[in-house]
This record gives sequence, C-alpha cells and structure tokens, in this order.
Amino acid sequence: MSDQQPRPPGTFKIGTIAGSDVLVTSSWFLVAGLIAFIMAPRVEQVSPGLGAGKYVAGFAFAVILYLSVLLHEASHAVVARRLGFPVTSITLHFLGGMTAVEGESRAPRQEFWIAVVGPLTSLAVGGAAFLALFTEPEGLILLGLQGLAGANLLVGVLNLVPGLPLDGGRVLKAVVWGATGDQHRGTLVAGWGGRVTAVAALAYPLLQEPLFGVAPDLLDFALALIVAMFLWSGATAAITSAKVRRRLPALVARDLARRTLAVPADLPLAEAVRRAQDAQAGGIVTVTATGEAVGLVNEAALLATPEDRRPWIPVSSVARTLDPGLRLPVGIGGEALVTAINRTPAAEYLLVEDDGSVYGVLATSDVDRAFREAAH
Repeated sequence: MSDQQPRPPGTFKIGTIAGSDVLVTSSWFLVAGLIAFIMAPRVEQVSPGLGAGKYVAGFAFAVILYLSVLLHEASHAVVARRLGFPVTSITLHFLGGMTAVEGESRAPRQEFWIAVVGPLTSLAVGGAAFLALFTEPEGLILLGLQGLAGANLLVGVLNLVPGLPLDGGRVLKAVVWGATGDQHRGTLVAGWGGRVTAVAALAYPLLQEPLFGVAPDLLDFALALIVAMFLWSGATAAITSAKVRRRLPALVARDLARRTLAVPADLPLAEAVRRAQDAQAGGIVTVTATGEAVGLVNEAALLATPEDRRPWIPVSSVARTLDPGLRLPVGIGGEALVTAINRTPAAEYLLVEDDGSVYGVLATSDVDRAFREAAH
C-alpha cells in the first residue's frame, strides 16, 4: 500500500507480505482475548500449574491461529498479483481476514483461482498440522497442533461453502460465469447462496443438541448471530451490486448529454445565461478566440451567484478549467463511465466526438438519476 493511501481508522500496520501492507484491526485484540479466555481451561488441563501463564499460552495460540489466517489471505494476494491485479493491503479482523484487491476479474478463470487458493491454503496448513500429530507430541505442543489442524481444516471447508461473501461463493460465481458467459448472473446465484448460508448459520445453535448432543449456550447464539449478519449483509450487497451493474450498459453518455452553448470566457455571466436560455442549452462552455474549449461552467456556482452581480462578472469566474479528466468521449458508457467519473469527481464533464469537437455536457446529477432508475 502506498504511503499516500491512509490506513483505515482503527488499524495497525504490523508488516508487509507479497508487497502489501498487513494491517490488524482493534477488534482483533478482542477476539484474541476471547480465544485466550476460552483456551485457558484446556491449557490448565494439559499443563497444570501455569497460573496466569495459561492465558499467555491461550493468547499465543490465538496469534498462531491468525498467522494461518494470514497465510490464507497472503495466498489470495500472491495469485492476484500474478494475474496482474494490484493488492493494497491484507487486514486481519474479528471474523478472520480480508485481502484488498484492486479491480475485478476479467475472466472466470481469474475469479476462480484468486478465490480457491485461500481455502486450499487453509486445508494444506490444517493437513500439515494433522500429519505432525503422528510425531506424538505432548503437552502444549499437542494442544496447539490439534487446534491448528482443526481450525484450519474447518476454515478451509467452510470457506468453500458456495455463497458470497465466502471464497466458495466466488468459486460458484466463476463456475456460473464460465457456464453462462454472464458475470452478473454468477454473482446473483452466489449471492443467494450466501443468503441461504446465513440462514443456516443462524439456525445452527438450534441443531447442535439434536445433531451432536451438545446444548447451545449464549455464546453459541451470539456467534451465530454475528456470522449470519456478516454473511447476509455481504450477500445482499453483492446481489444489489449485480442488479445495478447488469443495467449499467444502458447508461451511455451520449443519451444523457445536455445541449451546450459555447461563449467567450470574458462574456458577462448574465449575457451567457440569457443566450443559454434562448438556445435551450443545459450547459455552457467557455472557448478561446479560436474556438478551443477551455472551461466548463459549474451549475452550482452559477446558481449561487446573485442575479444583480451577473452582468458585472465574466462567465469564466464560475467555470472550471477543462483538465484532461473532465473531457470524456461521447460514446463512453456502462462501467467505463462510472470509473471515469470516480477517477475525476466533478459536477459536469465535457463530451467530445472522436475528432475532438464538442458534443455536449454531461452532468453528474443526470448520471446519478439514471443510475438510480437502473437499480429499479
């Protein structure tokens, strides 16, 4: 992660892996303390007489466990980088970890490999820890290997559950995308898989006693609720995004363009407004004597200027200089249009033809309105 990118609030940098900053959220310390508290009685059974040291041993187990989570996330980062995607950071948090990959997969194969490598890494770590048990370790080493094997095998299997936002959901998305050629359909199917998984997670404590003969306690219900909320919110966000983005190709700048009036930069603002009204133009561009567009009138600045002042100030006083990011090709649309707007935020953009001639003005408010309509 570059130095220019501020870290999210409540995170601490602990190192760098695969060229990406490794961050830890403050919530991690809560879960580490919880793991230490839960493990302490078991540590006492295995190694009596440690006193307060049993909590230190429990905390050490939490650190080792999260190092395996870090390996899981680092594998995502390594594969993403090999496929050409920048990775800004790896964050360890209350529910595990997250790898921030910039950009989206351009093909189902990329989506599949970036997603599946994480669970495979966890299964490999769990398998290695399980094999190490055959060396017949004792005491805390035995306890640590048992926990490491069980936790990683469980994480690996659960992460392959076919529902977003789990890695298995991305694998399902890749499979459906590859079979249908429709990326958004893959997201919708995997999103609904995530919702079903969320309901199953919420119901799990109720099934503990019939299935395993273990009565659930308050902690079981609390953890189930947290996991279910995490899964449901992630799946719902994915479904909503897919529905909107499925309609994005219908958003074309040419269709949203406002008629534009070109005026000299030193023309009085009042006169420019009068001419625009007569021409029924929705945008005003300032031009040089040779007709080159150099500025774009900001509608908000224009409306904020009192009418009695408009005859005495030039139209250039409420115009924004046409930087490269404010010139967009008139044929741009869909996700490319949204990306261009996000890259250079502004209220208005100048739309130009292939030969550089002015076609019209695109207002962000018009894009937002069309975007909202596309979502329904």
